[in-house]
Amino acid sequence: MFSLFKRFSVVSSTALSFAFFAGAFVVLSFWFELYRSNVFSIDSSIDNIKPSINVRTSRYFGSISGKPKENVKLTFDLDADLTNLFNWNTKQVFVYLTAEYSGAKKPDTSSEVTFWDQIVKDKDHANLSLRNVKSKYSVWDIEDKISERDLTFKLHWNIQPWVGNLVYGSTLSAHNISIEPRDTNSRSSSNDGRSAKKIRNKIAKQN
Repeated sequence: MFSLFKRFSVVSSTALSFAFFAGAFVVLSFWFELYRSNVFSIDSSIDNIKPSINVRTSRYFGSISGKPKENVKLTFDLDADLTNLFNWNTKQVFVYLTAEYSGAKKPDTSSEVTFWDQIVKDKDHANLSLRNVKSKYSVWDIEDKISERDLTFKLHWNIQPWVGNLVYGSTLSAHNISIEPRDTNSRSSSNDGRSAKKIRNKIAKQN
């Protein structure tokens, strides 16, 4: 007769084998459903992109030792139907808007930054139609300037399934814009803050 330990080993081995094959079946079925829904051929529309440039001197905005650093924020319109990304194994979808551009000093290198992201929790909210959306992040480059660059915007998505690995992809369309040189006559918000403080101190001394 089998000992209790041998019986436990046989049951555990059988259970693990069943769990492995069941998990593999779920993942394969999930990928089959994604391909059947043509999720890697989803289109999107990214329009009306309006960038604005500010010069920052804080290290939280990329500045080093108080050296001025250009930061870009923007507004944009976005249309994308992501409902096909949802099926029985989709927990949620992470969507993010990126811009890719070449370096000014090294044109053969490229950088990619993220301006905006959003978590889509269910199929009912997966058809995005957004207008005049503000970017969530203030973006800067490793170089001092990010203006006078050609940026290519693209919408990416990331499926987080209940079972299986993360699935990454992007929509087919891309939108190109050129960031105009910053108006050197305009002051950044940080410079405005320092100027206002100087004025207040001057008034206080006069009084």
